[in-house]
Order: sequence, then structure tokens, then C-alpha cells
Amino acid sequence: MFATTLKPFLFDQDNVFISRHVIIVCTTLIFTLPLSLYRNISKLWKVSFLSLVLTIVILVIGIIRTITFSSQIPQTEDAWVFAKPNAIQAIGVMSFAFICHHNSFLIFGSLKEPTLSNWTRVTHASVSFAVFISLVFAISGYMTFRGYTEGDIFENYCREDDLATFGRFCYGVTVILTFPLECFVTREVIANVFFNGKLTTARHATLTVVVVAVAASISLAYDCLGIVLELNGVLSATPLVFILPAACYLKLSEERWTHPDSLLSTLILLIGVLVMIVGFVMTVLHPQECSHGKEMPYCFPGNSSLYNNTPPSSQPTHQPSV
Repeated sequence: MFATTLKPFLFDQDNVFISRHVIIVCTTLIFTLPLSLYRNISKLWKVSFLSLVLTIVILVIGIIRTITFSSQIPQTEDAWVFAKPNAIQAIGVMSFAFICHHNSFLIFGSLKEPTLSNWTRVTHASVSFAVFISLVFAISGYMTFRGYTEGDIFENYCREDDLATFGRFCYGVTVILTFPLECFVTREVIANVFFNGKLTTARHATLTVVVVAVAASISLAYDCLGIVLELNGVLSATPLVFILPAACYLKLSEERWTHPDSLLSTLILLIGVLVMIVGFVMTVLHPQECSHGKEMPYCFPGNSSLYNNTPPSSQPTHQPSV
């Protein structure tokens, strides 16, 4: 009843107050900026916990829609081929999902007892949970839409799907709550490079505003999540996950890179360089399509595309991601 009442307002294209630009600016000023102004990262534990809860809610929504909606999606050819040429772009996206190296020092310092054993438990539990969430969501999302799967899985759901709309809202909140963590790292790096790690209150506030404003400006200018994840994956996540840790180990090791103890690090380094270069080239040459909020063909009852065995040619198959 409540959702039905709000629909005419929420989907009114002429309503300037619900345009994406206005919403981005308002949420940035009301939520993102105040949270990013904290000096102690441990202050964000409550919003991080809320983001975790919302992630589980989104996962449950995806599973529910797999059960209730997958039968309405047309079959597509070669939907279950294990890998296609654009799979290397998906590696970048998956790397982005697990990148946490840049937060490590700040999070370690925020522990009540910053010991190696506590750090080991935290990292193993966090990464294991992230793997579980990613696997379940990827499997349920692709089982639902198969060849129609978009880079941003929420673009696959129909506009009239109230449950999916609630999922979109939850995901938007998780992004708002996650950004301050990344802002902490960016500010910390800039402070260490240019200000010897010390920021006055005025510099802290100014630097935070600049970082938040730059990120908000990019989001205002571009609305496709898929290609953003791909570029971040190949240019940021891949170096931080594969290249830099392996390179640092090889640099600090007394053994040559051909030594058996260094072979694994060498292999990881080479794979990281390959994924970064090839993934970037493929992303530039074959950018991911974006529906820009348009309805998918199966959302229209009686549409002839519902009985077509192939997905639209302008929408290549992608690995599901959120």
C-alpha cells in the first residue's frame, strides 16, 4: 500500500526533487560528508555493522528473486559457458570486491588489542564471509538472469518490482556508509605524503571536503556502475591485491625471484600485471553496456523478445556484480 502510494511520486520523470543529481548532492551533504569528517576510524563501527546487515538483506532479496522470478526470464544460448573472452574483466571486478589492503593499517590500529593473533582472526573471518556473500549473490543473480545479466545486477530487475526497489535502496545506503572508510585512507595517504602525517583541524576539514567533492562530482557525471567497477578493479584493486604485495615480498626477500620460495610470489606478480594490462585494454575497447535505468525486455508482458532464445545484441553477457 505504501509502495503503491509512493510510485507516482518516485517515478515521475518531471519531478526535479527525485532526480539522481539532487539525491546525490543531498545524501553527500547530509550523510557522507559528516561521517567522513571523523578523525578516528573506530567511530565508524556502528555504520559498518549497519552496512553489513544491509548486505545480508540484499543477499536475501537476491535469493528470493531467484526462486520467484527466474522462471519468467527467457532462455539464452550459451548461458552456462564457463568463461568467455571478457572473463578477464570480471577478474578485475572480483578483485575489487576483496580489496582491503589499503585499510589494513588503519583497521589494525583500531583494534582494542592490536596483536597478530587478533588480526589473523579478524582478517580470516572477514575474507571468508566476503567470499561466501560474493559466491551466493553471484550464483543466485546469474541463475536468475543468465544471458541477460547486467554488470549492475539491480539493472536487471523490473521497475515495478517493489522488493528489488527496496534492495536498490539498501545498496545505496551501504555505499553511503562504506565511502567514509575509503575517505579515511585517501586522507591518511595525502596527509603522510604532503603534511608529514599531521593535519590541523582546518586542513583535516578542507581535505575531507575536497575528497568527498571529487568523488561526488564523478558520480554526478557518470551513472554506470559496471564499467566503474571494472576500471577500479584493473587499475586499483589488481595492483593492490596482486602486484604490490608480491613485489614487496620479492624486494625484501634475500632469495632470487627464481628461488622455490619466491616462485609463488613471482607467479602472482605476473598474473597481476597480465590482468591489469589486458583488463584495461578490453575495458577501453569493449566498454560494458549500461541500460541507464531502462526496462529490460522481459519486463513487458507480451513482448516478442520474451520468446527469443538470445539476449539483445547490445547487451553482452557479464559476470553479475553489485
